[in-house]
Order: sequence, then C-alpha cells, then structure tokens
Amino acid sequence: MSATTTPPGDRTHPTGAASSGTPVTTPGNDPLAALRAAAKARTEARAASQAAHAARRAASTRPKRSADELRAIVERGQAELHGSGLGATDEATAEQVVAWAVREFGDSIAVACSMADAVLPHVVAQQAPWVDVLFLETGYHFPETSGTRDAVEQQMEVTIVDVLPRLTVAQQDEAHGKDLWSRDPAACCAMRKVEPLTRTLGGYEVWVTGVRRDEAPTRTSTPLVTWDEKNGLVKINPLAAWSFDDLLGYAADHQVILNPLLNDGYPSIGCAPCTRRVAPGEDPRAGRWAGLDKTECGLHA
Repeated sequence: MSATTTPPGDRTHPTGAASSGTPVTTPGNDPLAALRAAAKARTEARAASQAAHAARRAASTRPKRSADELRAIVERGQAELHGSGLGATDEATAEQVVAWAVREFGDSIAVACSMADAVLPHVVAQQAPWVDVLFLETGYHFPETSGTRDAVEQQMEVTIVDVLPRLTVAQQDEAHGKDLWSRDPAACCAMRKVEPLTRTLGGYEVWVTGVRRDEAPTRTSTPLVTWDEKNGLVKINPLAAWSFDDLLGYAADHQVILNPLLNDGYPSIGCAPCTRRVAPGEDPRAGRWAGLDKTECGLHA
C-alpha cells in the first residue's frame, strides 16, 4: 500500500503558502481589489450607457429628410454660424457648430475620422455621446493608426463604424493588379475611400469632418456648414478655423488620444504606402502622395 506524502508547507498553511512567512493575498487585503472593482463598474456603466443609446436610436422612426429640406437647414445654419464672413471674429466656435448640429439632426450624425487624432470625435461626443465615428478601413493603414482606432473605441463614448471597401486588398490586387496605389492612386482612393464612404453616408443627414483651413491651399475657403452635393447631405467642419497648434492644445487640455505618428514627422496621416514624413517648413500635406500631382483623396473634393 502506497503512502501519500503531504508537503510540509501544506501541513502548516491550509492555503498552501510556504512557511517562510510570505503574506497570503486574500480579497480582504488585496490592495488592487478596489481598483479592479472600480474598473469593472466603469466598464459595466459604459456598456449600459452605450446599449441604452443604441436602443433609443433603434426605436426612432424619423425618416431621413429630403434634399430640399436639408438644404434649407444649411441656409439657416450658414446665417446663424458664419457671422460676418469666413474667419471673422464672430464666426461660431467648434462647440457652437456641434451644438447646432445636435439640435438640428439629433442622432443622424456621422463623424468621419482618419485616426490621426481623436480631437474631432471628442469635440462632438461632448454633446452627442455615442455618436457614430466612421473609420475608413482601407487595409493599408499604419499600425499606429489601427492602434489609435482601437484606443478610441475602448476609451471614448463614441461608436466606431468600420467602413469597408467592397474588395479586400487581395481581391483588388487580383482584379486590378498588385499595388494599384503606385500606378493609379486616384482609382485606389476611389475604391477604398470614396465609394465606401458615399455608400455609408446614405444613412445620415449630416457628416462632420476635421478639415481645417490651414492644412492646404485647397482648403483655405472651407466653410463651417455647407451642402455636400456629391453625397447628398449636410457637411459641417467645426474645426475649420483651428490651427494645428489649436488641435494639439485641445488634445493636451482634454487628454485626447493622438496618433503617435504626429510626433514622428507626420502632420497628415493617410495610408502607409502613400504617406511620408514632412520636412520642417513643408506644407502639412506635402507627405501625401509625394511626387504626384495629387493633393486630395477625393473625399473633400
């Protein structure tokens, strides 16, 4: 008959701790227990808030208004927000533009975000929690951009909507040849950005962009509110009057997530194959499609 030997530590300490005097961690004396409990409570409250918002939206039966009705809203918005002219001191602030949009459109708002930073989603979510944030998942993003997208989803009160092209990168390579972006970047942008966004915007009355007038010569006349004829809905640009320093200042003041590439020479971030670092003094968008006669992807053209 064999004997079972009980280790000495188990004889003197029912919990199995060694007899060397090492303290045993129990729920009652775990210094991290309160932190874990608080984190769990925050996660549960966040999930409940998002679920309640989704249920309220699902119960809404208001149909999308006609183009004529939306154009009339644009005219009222321009009169209310543009002040005495583009860039005038009485032009509405970003917060005032968002407040107007929430009053006029309720939940029918989409925020477009490239995940160069999370400033625009933060500005909008302060007055429209769980607003839809559209992320164009082109399949060509920097890892830092994808990481920023994930951090925004986890930490902010927004609803990330991944907008997908009809073809995967592999399918596009098979249909149009490998690396279409290197031969015809306009066609690549059209398939992986413009068409998917247009298709998705059909479910909203207004989309919000982070376009700023200081970004490029093509954007100097960007209005706060306009009618987007191509996509058939209202378009607002709350940050139009901001500078890059304004954006960074807001991010610092509110601890908003930034793509780490912003601090690595990329003031404008697009798809990895078509974006390079920008030298000091260069136009902020000089790194986009460098060497080509192309300055816009087509979303804002």
